[in-house]
Amino acid sequence: VQSSDPILPDRGWFVGHLDRGCGHITGMLCSMATALITGPTAGIGSSFARQLAERGYDLVLVARDQTRLEATAGELRGTYGVSVEVMPADLADRTQLAQVESRLAAGGIDMLVSNAGFGLKKPFLANSVEDEQTMHDVLVVAVMRLMHAALGPMVESGGGQIINVSSVAGFLPRGTYSAAKAYVTSLSRWAHSEYSAKGVSVMALCPGFVVTEFHDRMQVSRGSAPDFMWLDADRLVRDALKDLDSNKAVSVPSPLYKGIVAATRFVPFGALQRLQSLGRK
Repeated sequence: VQSSDPILPDRGWFVGHLDRGCGHITGMLCSMATALITGPTAGIGSSFARQLAERGYDLVLVARDQTRLEATAGELRGTYGVSVEVMPADLADRTQLAQVESRLAAGGIDMLVSNAGFGLKKPFLANSVEDEQTMHDVLVVAVMRLMHAALGPMVESGGGQIINVSSVAGFLPRGTYSAAKAYVTSLSRWAHSEYSAKGVSVMALCPGFVVTEFHDRMQVSRGSAPDFMWLDADRLVRDALKDLDSNKAVSVPSPLYKGIVAATRFVPFGALQRLQSLGRK
């Protein structure tokens, strides 16, 4: 079985090459690969959980809401027959974040999907600095610390994959959310270059508007952007996993958003800033 095959057939299999997911040498029995996903109970994270379970991954799921976490885990076990471990944790809480870091640092995680996140609808000065700090802790600090914890054992074993869910917003001037996502994309691109020679792929996934709970929680309506700009989460994740299999450092979904990202290189900053009101209605 090649590492890029979309479906893995058994709970164990003999590999005829160095398998990127498990990092075992030719001819050895390779056990089930394991993925740790943050924010897996809805939207993009939920789609990652289902599609990776379909590929045969055991899962470690991290989210704040234990009830939804347990329900999600039960559905995945029943549908795909994989092992699912749950870790209730608020990534804005440094003590709880440290528990997830310890789980990654212990090894045995072949893929990390840092997906948890949220946005703030109000402009910078209309938010409390505490709310801004909490968003920064989840979008920047948690992503950096989890990647740091995962990279050690991945580099040591010679294999692993990390997906940091960033955003097209990182290419646009939209306050602290955009700044946070620009950091995630830049860090991921650098880490991919730095560690790919050691067998570890790091990719920033940069979606635009996606039909999930994300904007609902911000109280942002679907009418804030034209229908053609809204992406389907399942298709987004399928395309992202293809890009990961192709060893890309940055994945931008759909021709539309690829075009937007390309345009940001040429459109004046002031013009881009005038577009920032899109998506705040």
